[in-house]
Amino acid sequence: MKILPVRQIREADAYTIAHKPLASSDLMEKAGTQCFNWIRKRISTSIPVIVFCGPGNNGGDGLVTVRLLARQGYQIKAYLLMISNKFSGDFQLNLDRLQKTDGAEIIHLTEKDTLPEIPENAFVIDAIFGSGLSKPVTGFPASVIRHINHHSQLTIAIDIPSGLYADEHTASLGGAIIEAAHTLSFQFPKFSFLFAENEKFVGNWHILPIGLMKEFTDTLDIKNFTVERKEVTNLRKQRSRFAHKGHFGHALLIAGSYGKMGAALLAARAALRAGAGLVTAHIPKKGYEIIQTAVPEVMVSIDEHTDHFSRTPELSLFNAIGIGPGLGTAKETQQAMKLLIQNTSVPLLVDADGINILSENKTWLSFLPAKSILTPHPKEFERLFGKCSNDFERNRRQREFSAMHNVYIILKGAYTCISTPEGKCFFNTTGNPGMATGGSGDVLTGIILGLLAQHYHPQEACILGVYLHGLAGDLAAKKQSPEALIAGDIIENLGKAFRKIS
Repeated sequence: MKILPVRQIREADAYTIAHKPLASSDLMEKAGTQCFNWIRKRISTSIPVIVFCGPGNNGGDGLVTVRLLARQGYQIKAYLLMISNKFSGDFQLNLDRLQKTDGAEIIHLTEKDTLPEIPENAFVIDAIFGSGLSKPVTGFPASVIRHINHHSQLTIAIDIPSGLYADEHTASLGGAIIEAAHTLSFQFPKFSFLFAENEKFVGNWHILPIGLMKEFTDTLDIKNFTVERKEVTNLRKQRSRFAHKGHFGHALLIAGSYGKMGAALLAARAALRAGAGLVTAHIPKKGYEIIQTAVPEVMVSIDEHTDHFSRTPELSLFNAIGIGPGLGTAKETQQAMKLLIQNTSVPLLVDADGINILSENKTWLSFLPAKSILTPHPKEFERLFGKCSNDFERNRRQREFSAMHNVYIILKGAYTCISTPEGKCFFNTTGNPGMATGGSGDVLTGIILGLLAQHYHPQEACILGVYLHGLAGDLAAKKQSPEALIAGDIIENLGKAFRKIS
């Protein structure tokens, strides 16, 4: 799904209004109706409703929602914040309609008034400011927002939590921001929804369609996307009845060191489960019995060193190479990795200690094969590319380094972000907190390596691999619970994940 900046959302609104044709108030009616339908399915009419509306179009969306809820029998108090003496045209139109509707009490709220009581059993609808906000919220509206945050047990934000910027960092700027349990946004998610710094403001976000014209949005040059099931279903390759293991590639996994063979084992098993025809694990001597016993389907290339990686095996046999899980950072290992970078003819997949080695030898980044893939978690990213003051700065830096070094960077997190050399970002939508467990990243490395072996383009392998990894984790969490989930459970549910996207 595309993620449009506010400017382009407004253009899409205007285009839809001009070409359907319909009035702007009709689009507002659609937005309010969608909010009403979402609330009606989830919240009983016995629960009182407190609505706070600003004087603009976000407030107008709120007024439509109020009118429809009142008609359904909800008991509602609608507070109109007198921030300005002027209302938008569509706000005034819907205020007139609401005044003719029974069941809603309309109260004008000024900065001189005592802020209203919010009963414990009530839910609050925030329709104060929309996505066009250009400065932090202070003064009277900030007092209202802080009052809502302090007293409301359940707040639902319409379009975007009031006070939050859609496309830029907000959290540390000092303004008040609504802390919503749910955010009901229209047609497209906002960029700011995807970053951890905004979780406490956005809560769970939901996208409600309002009929913006696809023929316009298809013409836009979009840089940000969420990864949805439809897209990954289209990526998945179908297997020929007459295929054999040679058709599905030979993957080389360079992994493991003394005390860290579990990482190599998990990555190798995941590569097989992801569909690689053959997987060879290059491991230190002490890991031989472990791998051969635990994963008999994996072939083994034995390093001459007992405890760690010290030499590069013959590379011509392999069409996909991954390095890093449990590798360690010994000096011999670093030199062997340097030779690997210099001699490989295929893109490399670099994870874990492979990334830590690069962070100690940053000049090597320029010599990585084109379209290589790096899979850091936030701390590894920081070691490699430097500290960032907020998530938006980190995202900008991620894009810059993807473009500079012609690589894909998979920054792992709740919405794992895949940046491309072309400056695009794909945010994954699968996964759960139970996957924050040791070995989960090694499994992801194995999955992507297995897909690369099957001749998926690196971008396809990143998108499909991250989505499957998260989906398998979701299936595992349903069976095990997030607390009990371990990395091996993700591997065991990969088959079910593949079936889900068939």
